Amino acid sequence: MSPQNLSLSDSVHIAILASILSLIIYRLIRDSHRVRNLSGKYVFITSCDTGLGNSLAKWLDKRGFCVIAACSTVKGGQELRSCSSLSLKTVKLNLADPNSIARAVLFVAEETAGKGLFGLVSNAEGTAPVAPTDWLRMEDFHSVLDVGLLGLIEITLKLLPLLKKAEGRVVNLINAKGLMAFVGGGYSLSKWGMEAFSDTLRREMQHFGVKVSIVEHSFFKAGVVTSDVIERDLLRLWNRLTPEIRDSYGEKYFVEYIKAQRSSVKRLCDSDISKVIKCLEHALIAKYPRTRYRAGWDAKLFWLFLSYAPSCLSDMLLCMMFPAPAATGRSGPGVLINI
Repeated sequence: MSPQNLSLSDSVHIAILASILSLIIYRLIRDSHRVRNLSGKYVFITSCDTGLGNSLAKWLDKRGFCVIAACSTVKGGQELRSCSSLSLKTVKLNLADPNSIARAVLFVAEETAGKGLFGLVSNAEGTAPVAPTDWLRMEDFHSVLDVGLLGLIEITLKLLPLLKKAEGRVVNLINAKGLMAFVGGGYSLSKWGMEAFSDTLRREMQHFGVKVSIVEHSFFKAGVVTSDVIERDLLRLWNRLTPEIRDSYGEKYFVEYIKAQRSSVKRLCDSDISKVIKCLEHALIAKYPRTRYRAGWDAKLFWLFLSYAPSCLSDMLLCMMFPAPAATGRSGPGVLINI
């Protein structure tokens, strides 16, 4: 077909396709640029006893970074050092304790010795307690928010001077389940809060050369929270309920709710932790890190879809996953949706 025979609509379609192709090529080229001379650059990672933080600390240590890993226990720090190089340092950190945070920040400042901090990976593992909202008390919210939101914000604020000095980057690890509030408790609140904090921090810190990224990931088997931990906490909450609340839900609801949580963890739990590590590595060593990364199929599809779906649809799908209380007069459906 000659250019003279092209209709206006054909020209528009060609222009759109050319633009899309150009954007894809541009992104691929942009993503391929890497920071040079990784050796000697300091990265501080929280929650390194087990799970994602532990795996990332070992991986970055092998890549030549000077890793400072924060562990909640002395044993966790010892085990991590035993399988890492001598350049990896550990520090004990309790994100719910301002004094512990202050000591960790001082340790990082002394270790970096005026060089500044190239990377901060904020990660707070743990979800419990998650349960129907009227099973919970204020201390249950504090136990999650003090660590998974306020603690991470506090340590980030105190490390910003070191990050500015090195024109470094902040990478916040956020479970993709936080994109959709489907259970009661402080878990989704902490994740939504970190999303908002990351967005504002990214816009403000770009003037100082500090880059901020979010890695939204699936639920991985390497995490510290398993279905056994969730079930044990649910039993504790159930046993402390008043007779009135317990009767309104019924024993059958409790049994079915446990089954629903177990099935959710089993079906959504991913065993390939390398998906997250690759995203974290790119966020740290790419010259132009992305604003957001999504690791795992449910992070890219299921939870993202639910977060954008009409409320009536997302409510229906999530209600199908959990039983109905006895007081509603409806029988609990159990888990009717295979995710």
